[in-house]
Amino acid sequence: MSKNKSIGLAVIGCGTMGIIRSRLARHYPGVEWLGICDIKEELAASLAKDVKADFYTSSYEALINRPEVNAVIVATDENCHVAPALLAAQNGHRLFIEKPLATDARESLMVLNAIKKNKVDAVVGYTNRFRRRFLAIRERLLAGQIGEVTSVVTRAFMNRMVPIATTVRTTERQNLTPMVVSGTHSLDMSLWLMEGKQPVSVYAQSIAKALEKHGTKDATFGVFTMDDGTIFSMNISWALPTVWPGAVYGIEIGIVGTKGVIDVDDTHRDLVLASEVAQPAGYKPQGYVPEMARHVDFLTSYPPGDLHGGEMWGPIREETNAWFGRIHMGMKTPHATADEGHRNLIISMAMDLSAKRGEPVRLPLNIDDLY
Repeated sequence: MSKNKSIGLAVIGCGTMGIIRSRLARHYPGVEWLGICDIKEELAASLAKDVKADFYTSSYEALINRPEVNAVIVATDENCHVAPALLAAQNGHRLFIEKPLATDARESLMVLNAIKKNKVDAVVGYTNRFRRRFLAIRERLLAGQIGEVTSVVTRAFMNRMVPIATTVRTTERQNLTPMVVSGTHSLDMSLWLMEGKQPVSVYAQSIAKALEKHGTKDATFGVFTMDDGTIFSMNISWALPTVWPGAVYGIEIGIVGTKGVIDVDDTHRDLVLASEVAQPAGYKPQGYVPEMARHVDFLTSYPPGDLHGGEMWGPIREETNAWFGRIHMGMKTPHATADEGHRNLIISMAMDLSAKRGEPVRLPLNIDDLY
């Protein structure tokens, strides 16, 4: 990684993440040039005006190929990461890609191979890695303070606003499953905390009832066996009703070791707001209106952080500024690598494959098995 090189940044995608990261970029002193892109030119123009960008366009090629650009954030819809990520890698630009690398396994591998071929420093957006509690837990685990980890249970509950808002934007929904789109965050967190352990098999089951009309499943539950015999249960349901108080995500994690245990309640039920005034949607991309009003909220349950004074404060600020420090000053950071991002996608898809087959799947998975 180069050090103290001024950043010429291209942000591809002006949705929720693109807006937040562009605003943070404008305040980072190492970002000397900022370009904005969205296929809807009016969105690009609006964000460019908001952050005083140096350039905006509806063409990702026009932006990524500009001579000022040496770093790229890919913040498009999940199905649209591949083309800009490939072009950025071919140009040798440092990359930040919102998860996943791709929603197709072969395309994900193609992006990973391009990153490796061009020796690009690339990271994937897993914001939970920058939350204080998980950094503290990982430090204790690495220090061996609960002995050898023998079992892990992870349970994620999500408001159905996320899958509805995600699937409505595309007809290509076959891989927009609970695990690929959202369970991947909990999966990444768990595997990060279990560093050094590799999954060798998974058995999973899924159900589709409430969200079947939206082209996705309600939930996927799975059990992994790791290479050292550790057992890991990974469960995700993103079909909780719109009025569920969690703005987006609620996680519970139990990590049992030979000499201790770490029990994590990250459901945000310790901070409850109830009001006669309707509360804002926890997840509201452009054009999405929740089907009913929410009057109870678990504050701090929106993973990127919380607004104050018009600014987003919390993990996404830590993650984004750490990336700027990584590419500007060579900081060592806990970002997920492109290898880890691809691994997470394949393991998520292995869970979906196991549920489809109704039998355990061996890992690592042969990508051809997914087709």
